Amino acid sequence: MSTDEPRWLNDEERETWLALASLTSRLPAALGTQLQRDAGISHFEYQVLAVLSEKPERTTRMSELAMLADGSLSRLSHVVKRLEKREWVYRTPDPADGRYTLAVLTDAGWDKVVATAPSHVTEVRRLVFDPLTKAQQKQLREIGHRLNDAIGHDDACPTQQG
Repeated sequence: MSTDEPRWLNDEERETWLALASLTSRLPAALGTQLQRDAGISHFEYQVLAVLSEKPERTTRMSELAMLADGSLSRLSHVVKRLEKREWVYRTPDPADGRYTLAVLTDAGWDKVVATAPSHVTEVRRLVFDPLTKAQQKQLREIGHRLNDAIGHDDACPTQQG
């Protein structure tokens, strides 16, 4: 066991950390509340639908979709099952490699994204962009990239095929 003291946070670092920790809890909750209220879906469900809506032929492998929606393959499978019941998504074997499963956004799923996006982007703009200057938005983007790079993708990316 190391006897070295940790590098404790100074007052300014502690304040920065607490602000970030609060933001990472409160922002997803606020966006989830808006999506539930206005569209009857969770934030993760919306992410899945939105990612598929931007893919060619509205289709992608489940493993890639999990990574792009920032969720585990297991969580994604549960959500896609719910979305299938609503006829917004269906799954099919990947014709290029049958070991993989494709998620496909249906026309009804497309309609749901199109109907949901305006109020969602309004809330994103209100909570994230409107309070910041253009320079602060650029800083936030750069900070987000740097922190995501420091976190890496090994823990976030699903390693299972799907």
